[in-house]
Amino acid sequence: MSAFTALPLTKPMIENLETMGYQQMTPVQAESLPHVLKGEDLLAQAKTGSGKTAAFGIGLLHNLNVKRFRVQALVMCPTRELAEQVAVELRRIARFKHNIKIVTICGGVPFLPQQISLEHQAHIVVGTPGRIEQHLKRGTMNLDNVTTLVLDEADRMLDIGFADSIEVIMGYVPKHRQTLLFSATFPKPILELSTRFQKNAHRVVVDAEHEENVIRQYFYEAELDSKPAVAAQVLEAYKPSSALIFCNTKLQCKSLSTFLNEKGFSSLAIHGDLEQKDRTQTLVRFSNGSTPILVATDVAARGLDISGLSAVINFDLPFEPEVYIHRIGRTGRAGKEGMAFSLMEPTERFRLEEINTLMGTTFEVTDIETLEPSTEESATPPMVTFSINGGRKTKLRPGDILGALTKDAGIPGSCVGKINCFALYSYVAIERTMADKAEKALSKNKIKGRHFIVRRHD
Repeated sequence: MSAFTALPLTKPMIENLETMGYQQMTPVQAESLPHVLKGEDLLAQAKTGSGKTAAFGIGLLHNLNVKRFRVQALVMCPTRELAEQVAVELRRIARFKHNIKIVTICGGVPFLPQQISLEHQAHIVVGTPGRIEQHLKRGTMNLDNVTTLVLDEADRMLDIGFADSIEVIMGYVPKHRQTLLFSATFPKPILELSTRFQKNAHRVVVDAEHEENVIRQYFYEAELDSKPAVAAQVLEAYKPSSALIFCNTKLQCKSLSTFLNEKGFSSLAIHGDLEQKDRTQTLVRFSNGSTPILVATDVAARGLDISGLSAVINFDLPFEPEVYIHRIGRTGRAGKEGMAFSLMEPTERFRLEEINTLMGTTFEVTDIETLEPSTEESATPPMVTFSINGGRKTKLRPGDILGALTKDAGIPGSCVGKINCFALYSYVAIERTMADKAEKALSKNKIKGRHFIVRRHD
């Protein structure tokens, strides 16, 4: 059973899934959805990018009683970025039926607007455990009518330190409910979580590890002081069109990004010290092709789902081999070949041994001398991002921005990239060849009858 039409879904939902390009189920969807639709508990293991959101989203939306305007489903995610992505995807799937309200509840943004949204009720709440716990303790959220609880990327929620918050939240949801637990790995704490909070959970394991022929993996040994230069050598030798570089600390993220930019690369850093708007802007610029290199910590990169990511670089090897598998799983997707490069100090050889043991591989250290500069000319990022000081709250939609560029400014639609509309601001990516024309048009012309402040981010 691989087609969505084989599932007991309504005709409007099937038609909407087809418009979204959802025709054949991914393995995790095929294994999970029959249980989700029946209201059964599920413990599912699948790597990032395997279609997990649709695996639980289609089921909980199908089982939703729209006429009952109470919170019926709660989805918990480890980070704001992932929660926002999940909410966007759920809204897309929910288009098959009118008047489904989905609210995002995350930290890092003002509390009061969330409180007001919850006072007007919602069908589905998507959020991070810390902020959800705050609302529950202040009495601004009611979960008495929850029938489905989802823990997305549960292993990372525990790693980040949300175990206590999850424990508190569990005390606010009805005992008779459906609990869906998705995790990239099944460490002991996850299995204990399943035992405590799930009943007769069906276990699904899909793509738990990554095939060697999909991701080419290289390990280089370097002293701490020379690692930035080696990272630059890797980028210069392989010239990935997009690269996600992992560091273990915020300080290292900042210094490495600065070093790479001084060497002529185009990079941005994302870490816990950034304000929410800056975090969002950084992720947007990386995902839309405006900035090809993103330097991040594990926590800051959670929820980042970039299709076609060329390479992952472990500037610092993670402390746990399972985290290594999760990191490199962001490349080499959909049958495409990916690359993973890892730098380690001489005293960290044991980490490579742990990775080989876990993955059943025999990787060895590659000589840095093999990193010869590529003869290919370094490519300038193909896209340029523009920010607009208007969004959903001001009734600005992606279609309005697209119309202003194509109809009013005469820019071909093929030159317009991703358009992201958030509550108070929006972003649009434009091919570099059309960036000057777009900047002039967006700055001078009205969008939906209004003048907006437009900024260019190169």
